Amino acid sequence: MLSRVADAVYWMARYMERAENVARFVDVNLHLALDLAEGAREQWAPLVATTGDDAWFRDRYGEATRESVMQWLTFDPEYPSSILSCLRACRENARSVREIISSEMWVQANKAYLMVKAAAERGAPEAPHELYQAIKLAAQTFVGVTYLTMTHNEAWHFGRLGRLLERADKTSRILDVKYFLLLPDPHDVGTPTDEIQWAALLKSASAFEMYRKRWGRIVPARVVEFLLLDRHFPRAVRYAVTKAERSLHAITESPLEAGQTSAERRLGRLRGELEYADVSEIVFGGLHEYLDALQNKLNGVGEAIGESFFAARPSQAPGQTQSQ
Repeated sequence: MLSRVADAVYWMARYMERAENVARFVDVNLHLALDLAEGAREQWAPLVATTGDDAWFRDRYGEATRESVMQWLTFDPEYPSSILSCLRACRENARSVREIISSEMWVQANKAYLMVKAAAERGAPEAPHELYQAIKLAAQTFVGVTYLTMTHNEAWHFGRLGRLLERADKTSRILDVKYFLLLPDPHDVGTPTDEIQWAALLKSASAFEMYRKRWGRIVPARVVEFLLLDRHFPRAVRYAVTKAERSLHAITESPLEAGQTSAERRLGRLRGELEYADVSEIVFGGLHEYLDALQNKLNGVGEAIGESFFAARPSQAPGQTQSQ
């Protein structure tokens, strides 16, 4: 397969996943705003902090308010990880490989972009929760259409690889929101407010119902374990990394000697670490520190994939944009 085609399919899927996860990201605070007690202060700065682009945000918007953060993460055409920018990049990558993907995939990518573009032109949405629900549904439809209408060949595995690495990174960042929410007042730990925040995080990852079926009442350590280490929940980091490794092996067994690429070694080590991780050790050692290290490792996997397969173009970390 041409590296240009592999690159485009990988980033097409990754950008669509990123758009969905940014919608989930913002949905954390929308759920919190509905559930917190009257008079409680909404916190939007944590969403900026967990992107790693807080300096960029301050230069452009200044104070982190509901309006400024939602505009930045949803509609800002210059911020490469806004939902609008991600869907535009997904659409352009899909356009460049129309001969590889199915027509249904192209239609869905195009519809998702046009929907958000129209919303941006209308200005701040009156019902933002409905907009983010529509974005998540559009992204999930794209994944389903891809699974059902594209041959599960090397190109398909590149797409799945990109989608799952992006999902693992963003699930860890959604979980990291909790750390930044606690910074203003650590005394909230163990209070009803604390439980509301954990429930909101589960809902933002579409994990609330499955968590309750598995564990019942909300216990912070159990939430961390479910989102990081669960073997069966599709948005858990361990699940995503395990499936991503399978797709990487499916790719390398054809053009390369299996198990010899830097990307495989990095991803294999990360999968092994997650497989044998203990949630009590993670919490005791510092959840934020663990998540920060995890995100750096995922960035390293992404860089290794770029070097191994897309050498003609610069490799991209999850917080960066693809060279077009």
